[in-house]
Amino acid sequence: MNELNDSLAKTCKDLMLVEPFYGFFLMMLQKNFDEKCQTAGVSLHGINYKLRVGPEFWKGLTSDHRRGLLKHELLHIGFFHLTDYESFTDHDIANIAMDLEINQYINESDLPPGGQVLSLYPELNLDEKEGTHSYYEKLMQAKNSGSCPNLNEQLKAMADGKNTCVCIGKDGTESEVNLPNHSSWGEGDKPDEATQKLIHNQTKHILNELAEQVTKSRGTIPGEFISILEKINAIEEPKFDWKGYLRRFTGGSVKVYTKKLRRKYNKRYEENPGLKIKPKKHILVALDTSGSVNNSELLEFMQEVHHIYKTGADVTVVQADAAIRHIGPYDPKKPYEIHGRGGTSFDPVVDYYNANKNKYTCLVYLTDGEAPAPETVLGRVLWALSKQSHMTDHLPGHTIQLN
Repeated sequence: MNELNDSLAKTCKDLMLVEPFYGFFLMMLQKNFDEKCQTAGVSLHGINYKLRVGPEFWKGLTSDHRRGLLKHELLHIGFFHLTDYESFTDHDIANIAMDLEINQYINESDLPPGGQVLSLYPELNLDEKEGTHSYYEKLMQAKNSGSCPNLNEQLKAMADGKNTCVCIGKDGTESEVNLPNHSSWGEGDKPDEATQKLIHNQTKHILNELAEQVTKSRGTIPGEFISILEKINAIEEPKFDWKGYLRRFTGGSVKVYTKKLRRKYNKRYEENPGLKIKPKKHILVALDTSGSVNNSELLEFMQEVHHIYKTGADVTVVQADAAIRHIGPYDPKKPYEIHGRGGTSFDPVVDYYNANKNKYTCLVYLTDGEAPAPETVLGRVLWALSKQSHMTDHLPGHTIQLN
């Protein structure tokens, strides 16, 4: 076993030297050799990823193929295949489509023999780097029509429980193809919606950390991950003019900060430094995390929290359903974990705001509005209803709708 671990460590170092992004990625994973594993695969343990490798399979690979194998598994994680797997109705077709996508990002010399490549399906005219969903749709059409012999043979072999299948190339030569099997992704109890969201956010956080680490070490981010990172960090345009409205809404109710400046002289006392006076708002943003608020509404709310923060205000976010579940300052650099998903009551947040109204300029409550109005509000409050909700006038203060 020591020999196996040494060879795995050596491959990790090789990957770090050749492609630092994947090397750092591999360092973040829990790795072990498993006699029950016939080839290699990644799986989820809670919200963490784990890499398992079959010892005999590993021994039969060259050093280049070992590097390609590890990169293959890392690409499955980075392309969100483990979290998207259950969304496909036909897992056999999804297995092939996912492998077709990621194998294009592995050097041909590093790709272990028998891997899924586009040339196996000449009848389908698959374009390079179309993506899993596009390949899945075309493979499903071919399955239903029976128009692709190599696909037919593989699906038949999968149904028979085989691990390999003989396919025929364009030139008529036969080759043995490994049948992709990602059954470990669906093992155990299916995670609930909140856990799935947490896993998805955890993966985003890992990729952002990797990008930062590689940039610091003067490495480069692989092209295949640049567009993914751009999508992860994309911020939609605000659905409301927060800067203009909050300026009018809060009026002169702001906190004032003073800062001593050595470069600016004091007009009244020449020996003292000058003062820079800067007004700043401190806004309490309430996030309705009750069960009546769906995931798309929560995403809409989080986008708007970011835009409120971008106005230059200090933002404290309080998450609540029928009770307050979490309070803390908004930090755009950290992934946000959702707390709650129970019933709905506006009173806990309003009571907290009433008791601390001297700390905050105003309260902005992002909600679907599906709850009775609170009895007493002692300060400025703005109710921002989701795009999907129905406009209401029963809430005290001002009410707007995000659209």
